[in-house]
Amino acid sequence: MRIPTLIGTSLATAAAGAIGSIVTRPAVQTWYPRLRKPGFVPPAWVFPVAWTALYADIAVTSAVTIDELDADERAAYVAALGTNLTLNAAWSWIYFGKGALGTASVAAAALTASSADLARRTAAVNPPAGAALAAYPAWCAFATVLSTSTWWLNRGRRVRAG
Repeated sequence: MRIPTLIGTSLATAAAGAIGSIVTRPAVQTWYPRLRKPGFVPPAWVFPVAWTALYADIAVTSAVTIDELDADERAAYVAALGTNLTLNAAWSWIYFGKGALGTASVAAAALTASSADLARRTAAVNPPAGAALAAYPAWCAFATVLSTSTWWLNRGRRVRAG
């Protein structure tokens, strides 16, 4: 793995994480605590711990993978990574920024599919890196179930002010 590649993937994942954090914080301090949530929602501290670990995982496994690809394959992988990180940040904006829980459930499903595709692409090039990245689509699938369950429990309610 080359350091410049790791810097690039780290900056990209950090940007997605920063966007998520910026749009999440106000909601968590205002309307989100008032939502009805399923009994399997983890404690609040789990989310920043999980996402920090996952973003680090994405940055490292993607850097390892990118450096093993030829130019055409590299471009396709970088496009898949960019799409994934865009979906990642978009989910936070849709859910926490807009309070559009139903739409966010669809976005979460798209993010799960994109994450599974990224893990598949990674595993095809570097099986240990692909195995390391497997936690990402698993977490996104859980987040999809959680997001959809929360939407279902709150359907018909206005979930945020403004």
